Amino acid sequence: MNINLIHFKYSSRMIPLILVVVLSGAASLSLVAQPIVTSNPSNNKAVPLIALKGDGYQRGLQHGKILKKEIAEVYAKWKENIRSVISGDPDSALSVFLKSTHFIPAIEKNTPEMILELRGIAAGSGQTFEDVYAFQLVDEYWVYLDKQKNTENHNCSGIGFAGNVNHPAYIAQNMDLENYMNGFQVLFYLEARADEPEQYILSCAGLVALNGVNSQGIALCMNTLMELEASTDGLPVAFMIRGVLSKMDGNDALNFLKTVKHASGQNYILGIQDSVYDFEASANQVVRFLPETSNHSIVYHTNHALANHDVKDWYKAYHQQLINEGIKGNNSEIRFASLQHRLNKASTNISVDLIKSTLRSKDDPKNPVCRSFSENGRAFTFSSVVFTLSTIPSIQLTYGSPDQSAYKEYFFMSVR
Repeated sequence: MNINLIHFKYSSRMIPLILVVVLSGAASLSLVAQPIVTSNPSNNKAVPLIALKGDGYQRGLQHGKILKKEIAEVYAKWKENIRSVISGDPDSALSVFLKSTHFIPAIEKNTPEMILELRGIAAGSGQTFEDVYAFQLVDEYWVYLDKQKNTENHNCSGIGFAGNVNHPAYIAQNMDLENYMNGFQVLFYLEARADEPEQYILSCAGLVALNGVNSQGIALCMNTLMELEASTDGLPVAFMIRGVLSKMDGNDALNFLKTVKHASGQNYILGIQDSVYDFEASANQVVRFLPETSNHSIVYHTNHALANHDVKDWYKAYHQQLINEGIKGNNSEIRFASLQHRLNKASTNISVDLIKSTLRSKDDPKNPVCRSFSENGRAFTFSSVVFTLSTIPSIQLTYGSPDQSAYKEYFFMSVR
């Protein structure tokens, strides 16, 4: 086994120097770094960092081999979670779900290497392709269940600030997921290729993406908007993320997000170098949202649509009431109000500390922005992420909720 050292470029604020040890052998490539810790709560655990290189199949094969044990464990927990929700056999339910959707043509058209990456994950992990493919469809399966059971599986909160002379651009998010994913956090580092920049991708073992940033200063966060129209033949969220982050040019990333048909209702916060955008995307349209219509430099969002009115029939009464007068006690509205109160009043004093304190907030204990893990709970903050875009792009993230876990920061080997 050969051991190589890769030195990440850094500025004077990036001390100590990050050393990355790459283990190269016949099986795969793994990467371990000494990240910069930017806070010190009780949990100092780092999200495991895995390097992937090569074409789509090679990346997937490395992913599957390195995380074979973790993938087997989380897939088993995933299926038990499905069993508890539907009170039935998870394999039968997943088979019916996959037969009711037609996402693969959209994936092959818009992100052609991703199907090969899924086949690589399956080969490396020993899982079936069908299970690997179905596991990517987190939001799309929620949409499928929503049509039958009207389940609530959406809690994420997102933030974005455009850059100016006083601070770089930031986008940030609390990624809230179901309890069964706890302990399977992973940060993928995708090596640059001729047609793709370096990328950091927050994910779960066996999953290709949850959010991420590339070395060109392009980053993407998202949160579910369940009431918006979905499609059984659009591009699923995980592949939308990978498609955007594979772009070298910001205009290409923006065009991809705005023109490719979406499989599920989502709010996307897209950062491109100094600029930030918020889009509410449904199957039939993508609409820009601004919390303050006269201010393009700040965006934030939770889980209810405010600008896009392409709403499912069974949500129309809810959506109309929400738009006209609000819904008292609605979890998403309460969290939105918390973001609004904290961010609008500080719009002239933007900093990473402000963003982190907002992401740690529990202004309403029953409807917090930050959801600590509880054994008896349904969902928790899987990871809190802050992307710095202009100047030197980086990712800061926590292992679990930011009230209990330290943010750790990673930089790219190349500087734009």
